[in-house]
Amino acid sequence: MRTVITFLIVFGVLVIVHEFGHFFFAKRSGILVREFSIGMGPKLIAHMGKDGTTYTLRLLPIGGYVRMAGLEDEETELSPGTPLSVELTSKNVVRRINVSKKVQLPNSIPLELIAADLVDDLTIKGYVNGDESQEMTYKVLHDATVIEESGTEVRIAPRDVQFQSAKLGSRILTNFAGPMNNFILTIILFIALAFIQGGVADYNTNQIGSVEAGSPAAQAGMKDHDAIVSIEGKKVQSWEDLTKPVTSSPGKELSVVIEQGGNQKTIEMTPRSVESNGQKVGQIGVTPYLRTGFFDKIMGGLTQSWDMTKNIFSALGSLFTGFSLNKLGGPVMMFKMSEEASQQGVKTVIYLMALLSVNLGIVNLLPIPAFDGGKILLNVIEGIRGKPLDPEKEGLITMIGFGFIMLLMIMVTWNDIQRFFF
Repeated sequence: MRTVITFLIVFGVLVIVHEFGHFFFAKRSGILVREFSIGMGPKLIAHMGKDGTTYTLRLLPIGGYVRMAGLEDEETELSPGTPLSVELTSKNVVRRINVSKKVQLPNSIPLELIAADLVDDLTIKGYVNGDESQEMTYKVLHDATVIEESGTEVRIAPRDVQFQSAKLGSRILTNFAGPMNNFILTIILFIALAFIQGGVADYNTNQIGSVEAGSPAAQAGMKDHDAIVSIEGKKVQSWEDLTKPVTSSPGKELSVVIEQGGNQKTIEMTPRSVESNGQKVGQIGVTPYLRTGFFDKIMGGLTQSWDMTKNIFSALGSLFTGFSLNKLGGPVMMFKMSEEASQQGVKTVIYLMALLSVNLGIVNLLPIPAFDGGKILLNVIEGIRGKPLDPEKEGLITMIGFGFIMLLMIMVTWNDIQRFFF
């Protein structure tokens, strides 16, 4: 249960932060956000806010989305012959259109649809009660809603509030805002982690932080904040200089020169043998030196975020030199990582969230259709051409990209299931 709760918290925070970026800047640009969804698949909960956005929670925790007016609105297209009902205002103007069999509108008028224009003219025409002698045309409110077949109620999308009606710069910013929020969250989490830990590790010094009680270092006489001058005659100037000889010498006695209280002395210690990733490595029970100043913690969070970003780009680059599904991870991998983090405590959960957040931000900026980076690329092409791509071609490109991503997701998920459960 703890693992599930951890997974849902990590997943929920990442998706909400990412999608809120799109949501906020779409609203600022005058774009109608018809739906803000956490999760995919069947709807569990839906609530329509006063701002015209329907907030939904869906069954499958594999993502989320912000549904903007003018994009992917096929579900709300009304075809001639469709049976529906309309709810009118006191002035006989339509304020709600219901095409769902799951929802009944009291005091509504049944119509067999002839035609509807919910974008420009804002009218709907149909036969009342299916009687062809009672043809009626009604005006539709600019802020009217449609109850879709699924039962989800969303606002109609007049031309002036559609995505393509916004300025090009606003559309680019709206597409970039999701990854941007992930980068901001990563920095905030690493800074928070630095404060929770009481400081940020300095890996460019030979001074250590704390010494674990009963460890080989403690038994050899080392104390907190000592400096390690050399190991087996090799000079130590950084944390890496310390860990390399120690991890490669499990159970082997080492001659170590330390500086303690301003004096140097030589001690002997034997790293204990522990198993890590299927291999035996040595440990002496010391931690890196922590810089505890306020600005040290702030800069440490920024530096750690940048280092993590470089590592991810390096990992992405390795996919082109030697592609393997084992280098990728999906929801199953995320669940297993949540399981391990939940067992190690809050600090590990925060670190995991920061790691996944920067991953999500970078991957979404890849120039792949259906990703935010692909959408931004199309925006840039539009700016260069001076006009948008043909909607049908853009839709086809997006569908191809979406199909590729879904296929890759299925392959990665199946690979993760085999790795972790078989």
